[in-house]
Amino acid sequence: MNHNSITAQPISPIPADSLLRKLAVADSNKDESLRHLGIVGDTYTILLSGDDTDGRYCLIDMHVPPGGGPPPHRHDFEESFTILEGEIEATFRGKKSVVRTGETINIPANAPHSFTNTSKQPARLLCICSPAGQEELFLAIGVPVATRTTPPPKPNSADQAAMMTKIMALLPKYRTEMVKP
Repeated sequence: MNHNSITAQPISPIPADSLLRKLAVADSNKDESLRHLGIVGDTYTILLSGDDTDGRYCLIDMHVPPGGGPPPHRHDFEESFTILEGEIEATFRGKKSVVRTGETINIPANAPHSFTNTSKQPARLLCICSPAGQEELFLAIGVPVATRTTPPPKPNSADQAAMMTKIMALLPKYRTEMVKP
């Protein structure tokens, strides 16, 4: 038994339903209130934020074009990916694995990892981060785009350098760090 699971906790009454919390319904193809963000060449759509889940997790729809994906990094929260379309090459603690449509991977907190779309077709991933907070980093560094598949604008070298400086300054706040491949 996992010592962190809910069944490992002392038995106590379940709290009352909070009527302040509302049902959240998100459709990344039709919901105009969703935020679509261009980040490192990918487009991420925030489906559920920590505000929607009382900080328990966030859910992000990721459109990753061929060659896309984040550089090697690590953070102190769990991150899971379910591949809805296409495939990615995930690198976990230096070992590469191909993850295809219908498969799910979980990246344990603190483990170095990255992923790349090495195919010729876009990939679509659902990403869950628990607890929430990663979506706040994406909001701080992302460039708003029109839809879930709109590519971000290509920055010139000066803009790209300024963006990297901003990202590196924000990473500690979001408990994330870049690692060497």
